[in-house]
Amino acid sequence: MEQVFIVSGMSCGHCERAITQAVKQVDPQAQVQIDRSLEQVRIQSEQSRTLLAQAITNEGYAVR
Repeated sequence: MEQVFIVSGMSCGHCERAITQAVKQVDPQAQVQIDRSLEQVRIQSEQSRTLLAQAITNEGYAVR
């Protein structure tokens, strides 16, 4: 299932890697696509939206 998150605070490739790694810890099979200009993170995963959002938040990014 694809889920789209609006994430503020992403400014560089390191941010993208941190978010991707956080999501992959929750779901190693997840597919993550990030568009910093749109502040958008698209995740293909069967995990709950809440769990994925919490993983991103734990990395220090605001999820809206």
